Amino acid sequence: MKVWGRPGAYNVQKVLWFIAELGLDCVHIDIGSMQGDLDSEEFLAMNPHGRVPVILDNGSYVWESNTILRYLASTHGSEAFWVENPYGRSLIERWMDWELAALQPDFLSLFWKYYRTPESKRDSDIIEVALKRCERNLIILDAHLENSDYIAGPQFSLADICVGTSFYRLFNMDIDVPILSNVFRWYQQLSERPAYQDNIMIPFEELKGRLVY
Repeated sequence: MKVWGRPGAYNVQKVLWFIAELGLDCVHIDIGSMQGDLDSEEFLAMNPHGRVPVILDNGSYVWESNTILRYLASTHGSEAFWVENPYGRSLIERWMDWELAALQPDFLSLFWKYYRTPESKRDSDIIEVALKRCERNLIILDAHLENSDYIAGPQFSLADICVGTSFYRLFNMDIDVPILSNVFRWYQQLSERPAYQDNIMIPFEELKGRLVY
């Protein structure tokens, strides 16, 4: 298996985390750090959208991070990661879709407008809006986790990988966010997983104040 993508990129981290959870061997190709390296003819042949991550497995290329997770779960994962029952699988997939539709854009807006923007260029009003949207998502997630160990029930699942990828940076980017008890308890559980420590809990200070990387 091969994986293309910069290890500090949000969606690449999802895939590397899950591969580690599955105990799969892979060759990681660091790409996306240099301007223009995703526009090469070779890379566009793998993904015409010119974005990472991309994986090669058994001779086939797969792109889009959540699709890669579903693919890996169905081909390499146990029942814990690929639930055959359609309703049971929907409990996982609805939160995966929520992460893409709400959590990720709101978090990345805050991350870019606050952390990635040089202090002299920050717009406090825009940052405040992004922060409130993130807080709203935290409240929704906290209420859901009140009666659940993990997002889709008692077991760790793809939902936790998708949603959990953003939380190390959210809690360590030097901005005040509410520490809600259920979310923090869940986050602490993720933080104890070696695959989370190795692939998500990595330094990101080189991104501070840098609009271009």
